[in-house]
Parts: sequence; structure tokens; C-alpha cells
Amino acid sequence: MIRSSCRWGSGGRFRAGSPGLIFVIVMFLVSQPRNAAGEPVRDVGSRLELFLDDTLIDRLQGARLKLHSPQSKGIVLRFDQPWEGEFSGFPRIVNDGGVYRMYYRGLPPWKKGEPLVESTCVAVSRDGIHWEKPEVGRIELLGSTRNNAIFEGSGFAPFLDTRPGVPHSERLKALKGPPRLETGIGVRAYVSSDGIHWEVMHDAYPGERLGSVFWSPVEERYVQYVRSDDETSGELIRTVSRATSSDFTGWGEFSFMDFGSNPPTREEQLYTIGVRPYVRAPHIYLALAARFVPDKRSLTDEECGKLGRHPLGGGCSSIADAVLLSVRASEPNRIRWTFPEAFVRPGLEPSSWSARTNYPGEGFIATSNDEISFYVQRDYGFKTNGLERFVVRTDGFTSVRAPYGGGEILTRPLRFSGNELVLNYATSAAGGIRVEVQDEKGEPIPGRSLDDCPEIIGDEIERVVRWEDGPALGRLQGTVVRLRFVMRGADLYSIRFR
Repeated sequence: MIRSSCRWGSGGRFRAGSPGLIFVIVMFLVSQPRNAAGEPVRDVGSRLELFLDDTLIDRLQGARLKLHSPQSKGIVLRFDQPWEGEFSGFPRIVNDGGVYRMYYRGLPPWKKGEPLVESTCVAVSRDGIHWEKPEVGRIELLGSTRNNAIFEGSGFAPFLDTRPGVPHSERLKALKGPPRLETGIGVRAYVSSDGIHWEVMHDAYPGERLGSVFWSPVEERYVQYVRSDDETSGELIRTVSRATSSDFTGWGEFSFMDFGSNPPTREEQLYTIGVRPYVRAPHIYLALAARFVPDKRSLTDEECGKLGRHPLGGGCSSIADAVLLSVRASEPNRIRWTFPEAFVRPGLEPSSWSARTNYPGEGFIATSNDEISFYVQRDYGFKTNGLERFVVRTDGFTSVRAPYGGGEILTRPLRFSGNELVLNYATSAAGGIRVEVQDEKGEPIPGRSLDDCPEIIGDEIERVVRWEDGPALGRLQGTVVRLRFVMRGADLYSIRFR
């Protein structure tokens, strides 16, 4: 499904605009290099490639794409300060040279008719596991400046600007919405050198909506993905739009994303979404979103009240879980929701089946060489409100999985640079993987056939493929090849030529 582009109007709402997205997609398809048979050739260079979708896959036989289940490492942060409380959360994480800063909303309980005491708070960590709330003394909340708040009001989208030549004073940037009591201001751009002290750079655009923002080294542009309201079907559906900027000043048009055959629906909407380039593969933008199911509930109002849920903030009238999506910089207006299954389910705790719980934070971080962490909000609306850390193996969000009975992958035609092929994989004790390199006609290349490849057994983040005479592939560099993986009881998470 391709939607027309849209732009900001007064008050930050979307209006229909030019259908230029169709032209962009057509030009992308026409410009793709092709082999002698007319098939598109994927130039993977020496990039790390994840099996998040079928981009590299021509055929699966007995194998399938598999979404993996993250492991919980427990609650790592509670919103337990007087200026925080039951309605704090919505974290965004910035990795600043090994120092992690988590920015989140502070919002203690309130009564109807009373003003909200909303703030933007910061927590700091050096390992992504243990978090501290520094006393920054920036603003007064509840009669004291002894807190970790850096702004009044919430709605803050920060990032580390990795664009070459950025001045030190502007190396951290952010977009921020206005305080709730101030109207007509719109979204402003901020800069900082230390992540604590921020200065206004300029007004960015009208309205209040803002999303995930980052510098894309592949697109060479600032990119923003934002939740937006699509009413083209006559019903309100929360979905995703995108805009870019060459200089972080003008953002141009915001275009609805193309979800293909699996868009959000009235029954399953995307309430929040965090999008960032994957640290090991910046041409792939990984996205975690809260899938909001508005008309479904697990707990009655009475059950919800007995659990201690605050009566405001939605109660138990809806439920949500976390889903995984992805975008490739080569097709930046297409978002892939390959796996409709939940990436993180609500779980056993009854409190997880209430409104606005299970919303994932923005940002994946490497907490060890073989582990990627992210954070999910638990117990929203309860006094136990906090963040739970989840982990996957490095690159292990998804894989191509072959069962005990065996399976195969054949890639699309590829062109690469490098001298060896590296796998991130795992097998069972009875399983294994063998790799064949084929020419563009599908014929095994002498010395690189299945019979020439000793079985690969084990569980490694980086394993160089070796054939009988060694790993060298340099003579094939720049030519069109296909890779055939014959697997049994195995997962293949990622590949890379180097």
C-alpha cells in the first residue's frame, strides 16, 4: 500500500500533498543493477547484512525466517522519585562515547483539574545495566532543584550527531515540543555539548508531534520518523511518517510510510515508535514500536482497581505489546513489518495487561560483545512503574532457521567486496552449515562448492567460512555470485564479506 505524501499544517496536523513517493520507488527499481537474466543485483559491499526480511533471499527450502524472543534481565530503573511516579517513562537513549544517557518523561500523579508537573529527566549509565539519576540542579520541581530534570515539559528527541564537521558545541542535538501550558510555539531544535545543558538552536516546525531523529551516514541527511494519525480510510489509525532535512533546519514534507501488505489497522495501531540505525549496520534502521490494541482488554475495571492501578491514564481499557520493524536506507520510505508476532509479550504479571504498559524505549545498545540490550516500560500507572532490560545475542533479532530435518537458503544475485565470508550462526550438536558460492547462472564455482566446504558446527558471532583450500574469495570480488547455505538444526543471523 502506497500512501500520498503529507505536510505539516497549522497546529501540527497532516494534510494531503504530492504523491511523489510513487516516483521515488519506481526510479529506485529502474536504477537497480541487473544480471544477464534481468534479475536485480544487490551490491552488499562489505556491509553486515541481517536476515530481517527477504531482501537477500531468493529461495527458502525447508527453512524459514524466525523472530527470536529476547531474554529479560529484570527491572533496571524505577520511577520512584516525587517528581516521577506512575506516569513517567517513554525513554530515549543516547550513546555518547560509552556514556549512556536516558531521557524520559517525569510526571507524578495528579487530580483532574490540577496542573501537570511534567518534566524531562535524565539518567546516566556506563554499561547500560546500572543507571543513576544525577542531581543536575537545572529546574525547580515541587519546590526544589535537587532533581535530575533538565527541562520543564516533556516531548524530547535527542541524538548524537555523527555528521562530519559538526562543531563540538552542537555534537548533541534534539527536537523538543513545547511545555504543555505553552501553545503556538511548535517544535524547537536544541544543541548541547554535554547532554545536560541545552540551548535553543531555532524553531523547527509548527505543532507538537516529534519522533525519532538521527543523522544517517548512508542517506547523508537528518531523518525523522514520527507517529502520525492517518484518517484517509475514515477511521483514526496511528501509523508512521517520515521527513528529512539536509541541515537540521527545514524539514520539508512528512510522508506516510509504505507498509506493503501489512499496514497498521484500526485493531492494531502503532502508538509509539523508536527508529535508529543499527550500530553494526547503519544502512539498516531498526524500529521498536508499541502495538496498541484499543478495543481489547484482559482485566475488568474492578480487577484493575484491586491491583492498585491509578484511575487516570487509561486504566485497563486497552492493551499493548512491543513489535519489531525495520527500514533499509536504500528504500527509506518503506517500513517492513515482517513479523506480526510480538517481539515482547505482556507476560505473566497482571499489571502488564493495562493501558500504556509494555511500550518499548528508543535505542538498542551493545552491553557486551555478544549482547544487545533494549528497555521496555512495565507497570505504567502503578507505583512500581519502571523499565525492564531485555537482551538478544548480537545481530540475533531474527534469523534464517533450519530444523533438524534440514533446509536451504539461496540468496539473490550479489556483488561484494572483501576476501572472506563471515557468519554469525548457531547450530545444535547434531546440526551444521555448509556454504556454496555459485556464479550468476547458479553453477557452483570450482573450489567453492558444498563438497569443498567442511561442515560448520558451533555457536559464534564471527566465523570465517573455509573451504578445503582456505577462505579466500578475493578473485570473485566485484563479480555477480549467489550464496547457497545448506543447514540442519541451525540459525543464521547475519553475514558479512570482509
